Amino acid sequence: MSRHNPTLAEFEPRSAALRTLIARGHVHQVTHLKGLDEAFAGGAVPVYAGFDATADSLHVGHLLPIMTLRRLQQAGHKPIVLVGGGTTRVGDPSFRADARPMLSDAEIARNIAGIRTVFDKFLTFGDGPSDAILLDNAVWLDAVRWVEMLRDIGRHFSVNRMLTFDSVKERLDRQDNLSFLEFNYMILQAYDFLELFRRTGCRVQLGGSDQWGNIVNGIELVRRVEGAEVFGLTAPLLTTASGVKMGKTAAGAVWLNADRLSAYDYWQFWRNADDGDVVRFLNLFTDMSAEEIAAHAARCADGGTGINAAKEALATAVTALAHGAAAADAARETAVRAFAHGEASDGLPSVTLTEVERGAGATLVDLMIRAGLAVSKSEARRAIAGRGVRLDGEITEDAEARIGGEDVPVRLSLGRKRHAVIR
Repeated sequence: MSRHNPTLAEFEPRSAALRTLIARGHVHQVTHLKGLDEAFAGGAVPVYAGFDATADSLHVGHLLPIMTLRRLQQAGHKPIVLVGGGTTRVGDPSFRADARPMLSDAEIARNIAGIRTVFDKFLTFGDGPSDAILLDNAVWLDAVRWVEMLRDIGRHFSVNRMLTFDSVKERLDRQDNLSFLEFNYMILQAYDFLELFRRTGCRVQLGGSDQWGNIVNGIELVRRVEGAEVFGLTAPLLTTASGVKMGKTAAGAVWLNADRLSAYDYWQFWRNADDGDVVRFLNLFTDMSAEEIAAHAARCADGGTGINAAKEALATAVTALAHGAAAADAARETAVRAFAHGEASDGLPSVTLTEVERGAGATLVDLMIRAGLAVSKSEARRAIAGRGVRLDGEITEDAEARIGGEDVPVRLSLGRKRHAVIR
């Protein structure tokens, strides 16, 4: 007889961890809600989330599982950050139209080093029962023998069932190529859960809603091989109030590392959040208390200066987690000066002209792209034609204008919130 798995709306958690995650909007699906709650209520539980090393920084799209690990550590549980030194060589095909580019071992190692610095900001690492640890699945995947993997692990997977998972089915329905290498990814991810259970006693895997099928595979593998009950929890797929996938902007990914994106630009991303997203983002991405968030929600309802104050509080709190409180405060002060007084501040993102450009000048269109204010020449020209571009506060409609020589430094603005300095 199947056990009843209540919905989130009707469930009243015993554990502080699950109560917090549900209240703040971190939970989309759970494989066994009561069982997970009982596990969390019973003491420190090792919980893992996996991140492939496809770049040397993570981005805002990864922030939700990172914050979920942070919440669980604050509740006394043990975060396990699993970096995919092994699985990055394969590439997760989930909901992708094509295969990921192959990276060398040296590139993967460099990316892992960059990713580690992200987690140092959000989690406490160490040897204690609730201290986070970072593991690389290359440790066990590099040692796997193919025939043994087929015999011991592959026999637990049904190809018929694997073909029904949305991440695979959508790719095949579009008649996009799905290599045998990529098709094995879900087996490798399931094997990760088995290894983490054996090595650390890990009992929970976190992931985005697009990882549900892979997570279920891992849970079933642990049950079949070890006879143990483990759990899966997915976060909601985040889109903004305007329907755009979280973290996607015209200028590209919103990176978490300062060498990829300045603290100022990171602050501005959050300051420019849609009005309808502010309270939700305060819950998901800050450590503000429920009372503080409720106060901001009340101000947002009044509109005007209230919503702007809430957006600044959101941007400063989120930036403080990723870049530190000092950088967050400096970003806020720079933004206030740039907006209120029209100052070209050293804190703004900048583009430096070459010696040749100082003499001949660089085109306004090219400078907008280099400053991250546009992603293409056509987009830059549309912004200029729409009277949305300013040089030192003055609207310019000359897309062919050149800037150099005695013209610099100059403050280049797109709208009223995005600025850069041409030096």
